Amino acid sequence: MSLCALCSNRSALLVLYFAVALGRGKGGERSDWSSLARFLVTLKEYIMKQYGAEFLGTFWLVLGGCGSAVLAAAFPGLGIGFVGVALAFGLTVLTMAYAIGHISGCHLNPAVSIGLWAGGRFPANQLLPYIIAQVLGAIVAGGVLYVIASGQAGFDVSKGFASNGFGAHSPGGYSMLSALVIEIVLTMFFLIVILGATDKRAPAGFAPLPIGLALTLIHLISIPVTNTSVNPARSTGVALYVGDWATSQLWLFWLAPIIGALLGALAYRLIAGEKE
Repeated sequence: MSLCALCSNRSALLVLYFAVALGRGKGGERSDWSSLARFLVTLKEYIMKQYGAEFLGTFWLVLGGCGSAVLAAAFPGLGIGFVGVALAFGLTVLTMAYAIGHISGCHLNPAVSIGLWAGGRFPANQLLPYIIAQVLGAIVAGGVLYVIASGQAGFDVSKGFASNGFGAHSPGGYSMLSALVIEIVLTMFFLIVILGATDKRAPAGFAPLPIGLALTLIHLISIPVTNTSVNPARSTGVALYVGDWATSQLWLFWLAPIIGALLGALAYRLIAGEKE
């Protein structure tokens, strides 16, 4: 079963459960209303668990990925560098996909949620709550990381704090156009990998591996260009603590991943052939 479609499948199962409960009710109207009440409570609890899972999963992604960049990338003599940071981001998604994939689908990314909706894998009425949960998780993780990092003498948040940027704030000095193109293209391919790995025709149970590895590869390609976003929540979670240039350039790291996700969903629909 598709991890990303699991939440909608679970909702369908809950509806089926309610229908069966009504059909089996022997107490007349009172039994019907009692079944409805139980169903609504169960549905509400399940949905809240989904949002909580997205909050915690995105927290883990920002703390693990951005934390590795801020705390470990340039550690004297033992720094993990670009390769280590890329691997850290991939590992956060890999581990969380196994931990919460069966609860929320493990999106951890507004662009992914939007792409899954465009790909027919996610209901529109859950988009906004998912995005809010993801952004809040990222912001809280950024705050925790800020408290940790500021405990070191000489810490200066204005140096970047793993924020995404272009021009003078690109690690390699790349232009806004370069940043826009790479974020769109890489997010597009990230969605293709996600949709393909979670297709019902793909081998079951292995989706977290290619998805985590794809995110690692994406970081290996694009850290020098933008510090790698492909995730508006990840960008927001640290940019708010930097302010200034980081928040003024944040628009690109919302716009480009969302465009890329929509293109990825369209591309997969074109190549996948049969409907799921």
